Amino acid sequence: MLISCKRLYYFGCLILITCSFFSCSVEKSTLVKNYPVDTPFVFNNNIVVKGNLTRDEKKRLSADLVNYWDDSLFAARSSQYGLSFKSNTPFFFTSKLINPPIYDSTNRIRTASFMNGYLKSQGYYYSFIKDSVARSYYEGQRRVSITDTVYTGKQMIIDTEKFAMATPRLQFLADSSKKASLIQPRKSPFGKNLVGTELDRLVALYRQKGFFLLTRDNLIAEADTLDQALLTFSADPFEQAQKISEAIERKKQNPTTVITVMQRENNDTTFQLLPDSAYFRPYYVGNIYYYPEADVRLIADSVMQDTASIKRLRSNAFTMYYQKGLFKLKTLTKITQIHSGRLYNENAFNRTMTNFNQLPAWSQVDYRTVLRNDSVDFYFFLSPARPQNITFSVEGSRNTGDFLSTGTLIGTAFNIGYTNRNFLFKRAHQFNATFSNGVEFTLDKNYPFLQTFLSSLNLAYSIPNVKLSKNKNVTGTLKFDATPNYSERNNFFRIRSLVTGAGLEWKRRNTVWQVRFPNIELYSLDTLPLLIEAFKENPFLRSSFNTGSVVSLQGAVSRTLPGTKNINNTFYFRGAAEWAPFGFISKNLYQFAKIEGEIRKQWQAGKTSTWATRFFAGVGLNYSNNSSFGTTMPFFKQFIAGGPNSMRAWALRQLGLGSSIASDTSTFRERYGDMQLEGNIEFRFNVMTVGSVKVGSALFADVGNIWNVKRNPALPGAEFDISRFGKDIAIGMGTGLRLDFNYFLIRLDFALKLKDPARAINSGWLNFRDFTWQDKEYGVGINNYALQLGIGLPF
Repeated sequence: MLISCKRLYYFGCLILITCSFFSCSVEKSTLVKNYPVDTPFVFNNNIVVKGNLTRDEKKRLSADLVNYWDDSLFAARSSQYGLSFKSNTPFFFTSKLINPPIYDSTNRIRTASFMNGYLKSQGYYYSFIKDSVARSYYEGQRRVSITDTVYTGKQMIIDTEKFAMATPRLQFLADSSKKASLIQPRKSPFGKNLVGTELDRLVALYRQKGFFLLTRDNLIAEADTLDQALLTFSADPFEQAQKISEAIERKKQNPTTVITVMQRENNDTTFQLLPDSAYFRPYYVGNIYYYPEADVRLIADSVMQDTASIKRLRSNAFTMYYQKGLFKLKTLTKITQIHSGRLYNENAFNRTMTNFNQLPAWSQVDYRTVLRNDSVDFYFFLSPARPQNITFSVEGSRNTGDFLSTGTLIGTAFNIGYTNRNFLFKRAHQFNATFSNGVEFTLDKNYPFLQTFLSSLNLAYSIPNVKLSKNKNVTGTLKFDATPNYSERNNFFRIRSLVTGAGLEWKRRNTVWQVRFPNIELYSLDTLPLLIEAFKENPFLRSSFNTGSVVSLQGAVSRTLPGTKNINNTFYFRGAAEWAPFGFISKNLYQFAKIEGEIRKQWQAGKTSTWATRFFAGVGLNYSNNSSFGTTMPFFKQFIAGGPNSMRAWALRQLGLGSSIASDTSTFRERYGDMQLEGNIEFRFNVMTVGSVKVGSALFADVGNIWNVKRNPALPGAEFDISRFGKDIAIGMGTGLRLDFNYFLIRLDFALKLKDPARAINSGWLNFRDFTWQDKEYGVGINNYALQLGIGLPF
């Protein structure tokens, strides 16, 4: 890639100016408003952490210690970029300081006390804070910058964890679960967060084993830092003093503590309704009552007292109160994971609430509990959602250079949907029907006005809470669906299709599993004159438009994990596979295998910025012996690249295959491949807030392409070859604007084709010296950029 010296000079000047702007001192780049005149005020606060710590630990302490400045000594500045045209303020400013506090040295002690208290809670018992003050005078302002240098010393290590429960059952459960403890003796650093998390673990364990009333307030952890050598007293006072001195020195060099977890006894029962013994005993599940037609406006406690006017249906320990009889009692008991006569289990109760909340039959779910001797009775109040509703919607779209057309297509669609949340048998089954009719037309005089007609009907029936395992209480949702479609492209083709099948979906913790069998897809194609002409121009298209059908087995798994230290840091994985081995049944059935995987990771880089990465890989293989199907997968099962959620420098389905130029020299521009590799990285940051709308931006790079698996002489360069990977790979870079309305996000991305495998010159790289917005290498104008409009984040 060649760049002229002149352009390089201008580029260097731009970089120099940018660096100069961002390297301005804090003194000059901060805009101060409403400062006290002729009075020293706090202008800046700095915290420097020193000690034998990791860089991440220093960064964490520095960020947390900022919260412990006394308000009278903290200058709360906001990061903001802007221009100022007043004579006594900087022309460029990168931060703003409003109403800074007057500096008062007497408040330094309080700040040091706050910081030392926090450091002790993190296990730094021998820390030392040294403060320094720097004064400056700028544009009539008497500024004071305060720097606290924190010498942490060594962090205290937890030497031993002990349990001293007065209740034998609690002691036994704690001892038996010691391997699951979050505290690793002689390894874990002492910190209130760690000890608090360990207490939460024990509370969760106890509540799974019947201790219904026990909470975090009923446990306490004591930290003992006493050196055992001091327990041996000496009659010689000098010897005893030496022991104390040596113990103190040992603690400084290797500070350790012993954590003892015990029951918290409440001696003051003035505000406690129950005695302590009630909190430290197990409870059994008693009777279970349902109100599946509860009015959302009524008070639950009053409904429990007045049941005379309500019908009642009882079955063993289950009782349902109702008026209209909208639901069956068996449906409610099937959802319930807690069982009468068994010890209370918090996890089972949470699963029950989740099951009720996930069902669309109810809009609101509430509950009450009543203690009865050693049992707990449960009352569930379920407010029904509107059982049926009809929705209408109108959609619009604009496609440039779209499918089999060089003109601009304007599309509109009318949708009508029907939902029944309690469709059959009064068992909260759901039925959905959506009918869609759409057209695409063009204003180009060279083409007929009406280009495309689309019509589809989707029918879906869901059966919730299908039991999958007797022992583990695993339930899922059984789904049946059928979608007939009809589409016609003017003078090109008519496609009729029917996609139907059955599937099962279930969730375990953070993992969602999906299995679909059978998956049946039937297709019928009528070839019209213009498509026949396209076949003559590009014979490879014929195999893409075969009319075979599919009978397959599909499976998918996805998992989402929040960050351990920051919940905004997330990790997502999705894997899917499809297998169609039933070609022996009929010669019109495809035989193929397909697998794909996707990994996403997101982590916070600052208060208002985030890094996001994505990697996707997929491959499919057509192993059918039917020559009419060709060597590739059916086009409706192949991979595509480009568009607002993929390689954003290319329009949808406009990248690939490999470095082949067959599609670039054809009127048929769409590309489908049997294999795809793609990686994306994006730096997202907020720009401003306008009213309630957050305006953000991003810098991103996309790398990838699609290929065929098997070689086809008619398409040179389209198959995947590791030796040609560097040539085939495509690279796009760009930026974007995002408008976040909280409920949805509108995204506008602009990207350049930094490297296009279809470019014959410069090894595919964009030539900035002779930059043009459009390449015409093959007699057809191909944009070097793309402008993408999307809803939601790309990944």
